[in-house]
Order: sequence, then C-alpha cells, then structure tokens
Amino acid sequence: MLIPACNEEASIGAVVDAFRRELPAATIFVFDNCSTDATAAIAAARGAIVRNEPRQGKGYVIERMFDTVEADAYVMVDGDDTYPAEKVHDLLAPILAGQADMVVGARLEEYSDKAFRPLHVCGNKLVRALVNWAGHSRLSDIMSGYRAFSRRVIERLPVVSAGFEVETDMTIQMLYYRMMIVEVPVHYRPRGDGSASKLRTVRDGVRVMWKIFTLFRSFKPLTFFGAAAAVLFLCGLLAGATPIHDYATTSKVTHQGLAIMAVGLMVLSSGSLFLGIMLHAINWRLRELHNVMCRIATGSTTRRPLA
Repeated sequence: MLIPACNEEASIGAVVDAFRRELPAATIFVFDNCSTDATAAIAAARGAIVRNEPRQGKGYVIERMFDTVEADAYVMVDGDDTYPAEKVHDLLAPILAGQADMVVGARLEEYSDKAFRPLHVCGNKLVRALVNWAGHSRLSDIMSGYRAFSRRVIERLPVVSAGFEVETDMTIQMLYYRMMIVEVPVHYRPRGDGSASKLRTVRDGVRVMWKIFTLFRSFKPLTFFGAAAAVLFLCGLLAGATPIHDYATTSKVTHQGLAIMAVGLMVLSSGSLFLGIMLHAINWRLRELHNVMCRIATGSTTRRPLA
C-alpha cells in the first residue's frame, strides 16, 4: 500500500486506518514529500512505514516508491482521504487474477459537489480526449490518484515526470508498451476541513499538456513529423502556386521570394517526413529491446507480499 503525502496531517490518519481495515495483511508505506506539519508523525503513529522524499513533486515520490518497495501487487492512493478505501478490493481483483496490469479508480462518473475545483472537470476531459486520441483507447479518467498495479508495471515503466503530470505520463506509457488498463468507477469526495489541494490549475495544467505533447512526439514520431511534413508541403504548394503560374504563362518567375520560400518549405517537408520515418524505426527497435531486457531482468523474480 503506497500513500504519497505532503502536508496531510488532517487526513493521513484516516487514510491509513481505512486501508488497514480493508487490507489487514498489507504493508502500508507513507512517502512524505517535504511536509512541514505532523503528517509523518501521525502516519508512523498509525503503524505505517514512513519514507521521506526530499525532492518536491509527486513524480519524484512515485519514482522513489518504485525504487523502494517490492511486492507482487501495489495499491497507490493519495493521502487526502478523497477516495473510498472499500473499493480497493475491486481495484485489486483484476490484478490478482492476471486480467490487468493497472486498474484505475475512475472518478468522473461519480463525484460529490465541490470535489473538483472549477475548470478541473473540463481540464480532465480535455486531457482524456487527447490521450485517448493519441493512444487509441477509451479511458474515462487519466489523472486519478487511486490505482492498483502489478509488479510488471514497476519493472517496465520508467517514471520521468516530476509533478502532478505523472499520472498522465504513466497512462500514456502504459498504452505505448501495450499494457492492460482497466477502470473501476469510484466515488470521489471533497477534501475534509484543514486539507488543501497542492494542485495549481494553470501551472500544472500547462505541465500536463506539455507532457502529452512531448510524449506524443516521442512515442509516435511518424504521426507527429508526418503531420508536420504534410503542413509544410501544403504551405509549399500555396507559396509556389504564384511562381508556377508565372512560369506557365510568361516563362519567367517574377515572384522570386515566393519561389525561394516554396523550395525551402518543400525541403523542410521532405526532411520532416524522413526524420519521422527514421525515428519510427528506431522507436520500434528500442521497444523490442526494452521488452527483451525486462524479460531478462525478471527471469529470476520471486514472489513477494502485497504492498
């Protein structure tokens, strides 16, 4: 059981107690991320194992979780007491049955009034639409902080995000590596008194959108650079239409500037298409090598307890 927390003294005790009731055999880890209140002390007093991550950011916390904890199945939940602990069995069931690599507690079907701040639902839906388009999927919640996943995810998924965009990063990488994601609807409730969200709407929204852009460029280079090549090609045609018409009618090119621009755009278009093809081939080979190396690394994996 993995709980990232930053200044959650108002709720961390309730979260630890709730999941202790539901999963009495699980080891509960609380990863304290630069808290300035009593979060770590309260978690330790409730019987959780507390680890510290000095780098500020949820992505860093998840990276430390993946590096520190070894188990066959993992549950990760935010320490703000907004997710129902009783749903943990529904999240774990597909993992333990080998039917999914990650199970996500989807919030956008059921949530209390004031559970989301203004614009957050719209932002979540926009991110969902972009990720589903890029990954050819039908997921309903990309940014949920309530997830269960298998050991296979830990071994195969690199964590390269620092902040709240990490859930989006994980989802896109899961789709890229063709791992199975299942969603379970959960009721999302508002934070309790004394608990405040660390999410910054504009700053973190921009970071999420930038992460989608960079991952799309990295994981689908042929689509990305092919689209750029098509746009440049069309612009080249438009720029070259007048010089071509000049030459066809007068055998002279009187719009030299447009002619030079058209040639430049066509060269850029060809270069972009070639770059996309080359990166696509490299990407495919790297994915093959990644899968082979993961199999080699896990060849002697032994069974471990639930975390």
